[in-house]
Amino acid sequence: MNKGQAVYTTAIAAGEELPIMEAFYTLQGEGKYAGHAAYFIRLAGCDVGCVWCDVKESWDAALHPVQTVKQIVDNAAQHQGRLAVVTGGEPLMYNCDLLTDKLQAAGFQTNIETSGAHPLSGQWDWITLSPKKFKKPLVEVCEAADELKVVIFHKSDFKWAEEYAAMVKPDCKLLLQVEWGKSAELLPQIIEYVKEHPEWQVSLQTHKYMDIP
Repeated sequence: MNKGQAVYTTAIAAGEELPIMEAFYTLQGEGKYAGHAAYFIRLAGCDVGCVWCDVKESWDAALHPVQTVKQIVDNAAQHQGRLAVVTGGEPLMYNCDLLTDKLQAAGFQTNIETSGAHPLSGQWDWITLSPKKFKKPLVEVCEAADELKVVIFHKSDFKWAEEYAAMVKPDCKLLLQVEWGKSAELLPQIIEYVKEHPEWQVSLQTHKYMDIP
């Protein structure tokens, strides 16, 4: 198996089991739900391969344990919060239908953070699309997104962000987020861009400022 591939068994293909890099209870650090208590479910496996990814250890799904959806939901339900954020890796490499069904049955709001590079599965209350140049998002995910979060790594990314802003629905939240290692250079440019293009907002990775997962 090549690094970056998903793992597949009959149970995984059916969405009954999923490879889990980590799952933890914390605060959402980004976007509309920043500051809300949230249970993060980070699925392992990613074929997008961003050079600046801060969870590259999630890429190789074969390195991480597989859990049943029941185990995943039971673990989430041990905590007080009822916001579940499914992320990765790239979570849409897997069938998320059963996962969202069971989370919602347990009273959870289901949010996803995705590059959009794979077809949608699952019933999501909130879809955060974070497109990547390395593997472009599908049109169907762009059209379904509730929040477009574009990571600014280079000044040319502003123009690229506008290309995707034109593809999402009119009420989609538009966010520009600096790549953490480029903050000193690019955050001032993002601030000026938002002042000139007020349909956008600045997204900060508040969890990094708070030093929490």
